[in-house]
Amino acid sequence: MSNFNSADIAAFKDVWVFCEQREGKLMPTDFELISKGRDLANELGVNLCGLLLGGEGIESAAKELGGYGADKVIVCESPLLATYTTDGYAKVICDVIEDLKPEAFLIGATNIGRDLGPRCAARLHTGLCADCTHLDVDVPNYIQFLRESSTLDVDSMKWDMEDRNLKMTRPAFGGHLMATIICPRFRPCMATVRPGVMKKNAFDEAKANAVEIVKPNFTLTAADIHTDVTEVVKAAKKLVDLIGADFIVSVGRGISKDVEGGIKLAEELAEVLGGVVGGSRATIDSGWLSADHQVGQTGKTVHPKVYIALGISGAIQHKAGMQDSECIIAVNTNESAPIFEIADYGICGDLFKVTPMLTEAIKAQKAKKQ
Repeated sequence: MSNFNSADIAAFKDVWVFCEQREGKLMPTDFELISKGRDLANELGVNLCGLLLGGEGIESAAKELGGYGADKVIVCESPLLATYTTDGYAKVICDVIEDLKPEAFLIGATNIGRDLGPRCAARLHTGLCADCTHLDVDVPNYIQFLRESSTLDVDSMKWDMEDRNLKMTRPAFGGHLMATIICPRFRPCMATVRPGVMKKNAFDEAKANAVEIVKPNFTLTAADIHTDVTEVVKAAKKLVDLIGADFIVSVGRGISKDVEGGIKLAEELAEVLGGVVGGSRATIDSGWLSADHQVGQTGKTVHPKVYIALGISGAIQHKAGMQDSECIIAVNTNESAPIFEIADYGICGDLFKVTPMLTEAIKAQKAKKQ
């Protein structure tokens, strides 16, 4: 579309979320991003739109997005969109964006999102911030975020309180720093967002019934798609479901004197709770646990009912990934460990002595209820 100019900032309006689906089923990340997009759209005073692509009949899934905050759902149906292809999805998304011009476009940092985002950004001649863990528009909200999650002296810094750019925060330099990126000269501002980092709103049936379905005109032919998907094979690999767990027992560098013993204690405690084992970045970098166990800015962001931190000091990057847990229990020999700053219950002691006591106490309580 020849009249599209990504530098014409004033021509762009509304917040969009790409809503990924697999075999007609929406992904959990969609609801997280719609919920966060609702906040951003409110701050900007604009509409929130979900963008849903799929095969014939995908429109039936759109209503659910309204229940989490979408004002509109833009639905693009075609048999050629039934199975994801980079060429097909990128063409349709870019064509619709060039026509309707959203000012912000959020995509989940899934395998599909990480494939799709950069290609769309390049075609639209705009910026993309990848793997974001925090998003803000309003400057006061951003300042409060920095106050809670960084060591910056925000009160001594100068701020442009009228800045309306999307502030996209992501880990940098291997997670040792957090960087906030803005895209002041081009639109839409694009961000891929890590799954699990945004809180999902409660579902509202009235909003679901009120959502507006928009079906834009677009063209897509087989000639536009240069990949032929002959078969989709699902490979089953058992990974730790940190995001969906109600109880997480995480270990840190404190298990170093007996790594196998420390992990075993965590597994026993997690088992009696019906939970899973997580770990700090140090345990993953040391090879003690696989990467799917990592909690923190460079791992998973979790919101369990109970989070138990065993031998974890509480670096900023780790706290950012678990500080919104409903209840945090920390065990550490160092009474000055930062983890105690956010813990609801803190135990200053040796995890190798405390953890078995916790496990036995929980077993005893369960036995009383039987």
